[in-house]
Amino acid sequence: MTWRNDLRIAVVEDDPVMGGSLLQRLTLEGYDARWWESGGEAAAALEAERPDLLICDIRLPDLSGEELYRRLAGSLGATPVLFITGYGEIDQAVRLMRAGAADYLTKPFDMADFLERIESLLARCRPAAPDDERGEAALGPSSAMRAVTRLLRQVADIDSTLLITGESGVGKEVAARHLHGLSGRAEAPFLAVNCAAIPAELIESEIFGHEKGAFTGAHQRHFGVAERAGAGVLFLDEIGELSPELQGKLLRVVQERAFYRLGGERLLPFRARLVCASNRDLEAMVGEGTFRRDLYYRLNVIPLEVPPLRQRRADIKPLLDHYVAATAEAFGREVRGLTTLAEELALEHDWPGNVRELCNRVERAVALAAEPLLGPADLFPEWAALAAEPAAGESPLATLREARDAAERRQIERALKETGGQIQKAAALLGIARTTLWEKMRRLGLGEER
Repeated sequence: MTWRNDLRIAVVEDDPVMGGSLLQRLTLEGYDARWWESGGEAAAALEAERPDLLICDIRLPDLSGEELYRRLAGSLGATPVLFITGYGEIDQAVRLMRAGAADYLTKPFDMADFLERIESLLARCRPAAPDDERGEAALGPSSAMRAVTRLLRQVADIDSTLLITGESGVGKEVAARHLHGLSGRAEAPFLAVNCAAIPAELIESEIFGHEKGAFTGAHQRHFGVAERAGAGVLFLDEIGELSPELQGKLLRVVQERAFYRLGGERLLPFRARLVCASNRDLEAMVGEGTFRRDLYYRLNVIPLEVPPLRQRRADIKPLLDHYVAATAEAFGREVRGLTTLAEELALEHDWPGNVRELCNRVERAVALAAEPLLGPADLFPEWAALAAEPAAGESPLATLREARDAAERRQIERALKETGGQIQKAAALLGIARTTLWEKMRRLGLGEER
């Protein structure tokens, strides 16, 4: 068997009509597809060379799809496996997914849905972004975050102060670090201080440093971050938490590019670029008199707002893929992605903790994962608890197909509502083609309702 250089799909299907149809459609879509009608033939061929995706019927004439999957486990490695069956063997499909299979489909299935799942599964096989793109990968590919990236590139080598605003956990420090990496200061230090996390009596010393004997317990000279940052970037997070006295001292740093250590008499130069961030409305604080107006205007030379994750849902899946891969590598775990149902639940979740919540959920899931694909219970343990204990009178647990259809229906209804019923805009919001959206609406009965 000789594969071409494009994406390679192996199909194991004993039905000649179904197998021939799948082979023809996959070839028309531009994939390098190969088809076998028995498990034994497929096993012999696939043990020698690994495809990018395996599509396998559960019932085969010589051995089951499950037996073939377990026989090829060593040679398949991270290759995703999509099972198809015409017998509604839900329990066996679920067991296979728990064993590491990527997804399953029940015959007859919608071709548009089939192709979309293939594209999603193959996306996991594509090379990770090179080192110089990892910062952008951590920000997200949505139009909103592409605008953020463009602004960061524009101002990377301008020394004006940058004020980053947004809810807690949206990635303000990630944006600041990306700016640092893009700038000519990339080889100099990046120092970050969370002004809300340091006690009020210590924050001045942390930023500006102190001389020996400046206060009780100051047994030796301490160099603050304003000095240690050198010609790099000093990032002050939660700047709205600074006391009025420290706000005044910071204003001097911005205006005069110089500062004194606490208890010191020698004026020291400030050579770093200052980047500040806040999850509070500083302009409102100016109106209330709790934040200095002159400092606000000095800091807000270049404003940048990072929107919450719920307003840029196109970033959720790429961010999950990015952090799952990074965390699995850091932990040395063989986790390669999420199941389809876990992805759907993630897309439905409002992420009140934004990207920080996403990172925390991924880290816990990867650390405790028992399978190579993270399921709903791995990412959302609270969902598993609710699903395990149905309320009195509640209907039986839905099949995965029913749960998937319900999730898709909710997403489509939400997209149509947000776009005023405009199909083209709704399709763009969902990240699918207009024709694919029409097919899904027809299958889910939404076309008739409209």
